[in-house]
Amino acid sequence: MFSLGVNHSSMDELEAIFDKYRERPLRWHFETLEEINQFALCFDKDVAEIYDCLSRVKNTERNPSGYTLDDAPIIGPLVRIWKLLKETIRYHAENNAEFVGIFQRTLIETAVTATYLLKRDAAVLEDYRKCSYKDRLRILRDSKNGSEFSKTKAGQRLLRSVEEKMRFEGFSENDFAEQKKNRWKLQGKDFFSIFTDLYNEQMYRCSFGMMSESVHCSWNDSMDWCLQRNQDGTFSIYPFFHPADIRYITPLLVFCNEPYALWLKRIGADDRYFTVFLDWVEAQNQNLYREFDRLYGE
Repeated sequence: MFSLGVNHSSMDELEAIFDKYRERPLRWHFETLEEINQFALCFDKDVAEIYDCLSRVKNTERNPSGYTLDDAPIIGPLVRIWKLLKETIRYHAENNAEFVGIFQRTLIETAVTATYLLKRDAAVLEDYRKCSYKDRLRILRDSKNGSEFSKTKAGQRLLRSVEEKMRFEGFSENDFAEQKKNRWKLQGKDFFSIFTDLYNEQMYRCSFGMMSESVHCSWNDSMDWCLQRNQDGTFSIYPFFHPADIRYITPLLVFCNEPYALWLKRIGADDRYFTVFLDWVEAQNQNLYREFDRLYGE
């Protein structure tokens, strides 16, 4: 058992999740696609709960209160991952693959960015924080230039919010020269560069790349989700939602697992008691993908 001051509520929740699988912790064989999809849906829901629990694991000796600006920019995306995953799974349960696809892009972007930050130093974390002020600085400039919106109640509320955040972080309008030079990109990198710093380029093309086409709401999206091709080469509308299966969730977990493992190590809570759950998620997820591929045929 972990010896440092770690909260115990997360431990109880993790044990309750794993109790459901103790007699058969890993599934190696499924008879039908329906069987594997039913199991995968339950498994994915439990994975989201595991991520939720791990984001609440806290080394109270290291962080007796909350997280400082050295850690908060990382724990924020980790919370966002499990929130997005739970919402993605909700649409999977409703058999709505189209809306699952909408959340996939943001989920991958969040998970990959979290992993990137966890593998970099404090200077990159500060750059990450500063990059979020691009349009907020424009709001400040617009206000000084007497924009009509800044004179409204809504404009004043927004302005106060920006000013309050900058005071809290100790930033002035003159502290963003590097971000401007880098065109407000993290370390001057676009997301493709960040992704391929961590993963194979082929993974980008088959996952985030297809979701992040140059023209959002693209023609290929329309053909995939909203149109059906007729035999004479014309198109008719497709007014229904496409059914979902494990292909829409299983690949996402490849990106989600790593940042939680890195986070536990960062805060000194990478005891085997916690990491065993992430190892189990990875192994079961691989089994599910292989079994689906076996059963799906061509």
